[in-house]
Amino acid sequence: MIGLGQPFQGQDRGHLLTEQAHPFSSELDQLSTAQLVQLFCEEDRRPQEAVAAAAPALAAAIDAIATRLAQGGRLFYLGAGTSGRLGVLDAAECPPTFCSPPELVQGVLAGGAAALLRSSEGLEDLEEAGQADLEARGFSAADVLVGIAAGGTTPYVHGGLRHARSLGALAIALACVPADQVPMPADLEIRLITGPELLTGSTRLKAGTATKMALNILSTGVMVRLGKVYGNRMVDVAVTNSKLEDRALRILADLAGVDRTRGADLLAETGGSVKLALLMAKAGISAAAARASLREHGQSLRAALLAQGAR
Repeated sequence: MIGLGQPFQGQDRGHLLTEQAHPFSSELDQLSTAQLVQLFCEEDRRPQEAVAAAAPALAAAIDAIATRLAQGGRLFYLGAGTSGRLGVLDAAECPPTFCSPPELVQGVLAGGAAALLRSSEGLEDLEEAGQADLEARGFSAADVLVGIAAGGTTPYVHGGLRHARSLGALAIALACVPADQVPMPADLEIRLITGPELLTGSTRLKAGTATKMALNILSTGVMVRLGKVYGNRMVDVAVTNSKLEDRALRILADLAGVDRTRGADLLAETGGSVKLALLMAKAGISAAAARASLREHGQSLRAALLAQGAR
């Protein structure tokens, strides 16, 4: 049977914050629609407060992840159900936003791609599956694992975290319950304390919102540290459609003062690289010199500009 012998199989989870009944929603089914919506609007302030309280842990995680990735490691999100789907979503958004290779940030979901559309939550009880799924991706000591489990008890996630630590990889746990309720095998912990859900136990609500916010901060912060952002512009964005071409041309106009015609020429010359085009325009150098400068300075546009005497 699925889950037999796993650490949390059959245990009473009623003490977990994410499983407790919310006192304000005890008559949820009797509220008017307007009252129901208002209650959700009021309660959905909690995810922001939870993420703000976890700011030091998020900052530590960003720096630790960026260090590993700068040395050739990769970032893996691992989870089941909603937690796993959110990890897959954040990973999938990195290549179009930051032009990162698809293997750099990966989402690993219990049940695989099929579980994105069809519930397969029973698979979360298989602790050994977490390790097996990481092994199938070639997860190594150089990599980082963020194990995501709203209630903190998911055996699939615990198995992945234990495997990561056994290899010497960086293991980060992200959960929406306090550490004293559920310890997790990790080097760093991000605890997003969102409290009971208005729909009891439905952690796709506040816990899911807080998790998405935290993942947004993690991946964006890491990419900033890796030099994929200049100011507040995504200068490594891939120009793959008309919307992104327009964004690239506006970036070049705003930051380098070039008109759209000149901007289009620069993008054509650089194969659509906003970063290269900016360096060429601001420093007045050729595409070849710009590529060499970026390589020399770890792909950091700001460092390359400073070396060229430009800003």
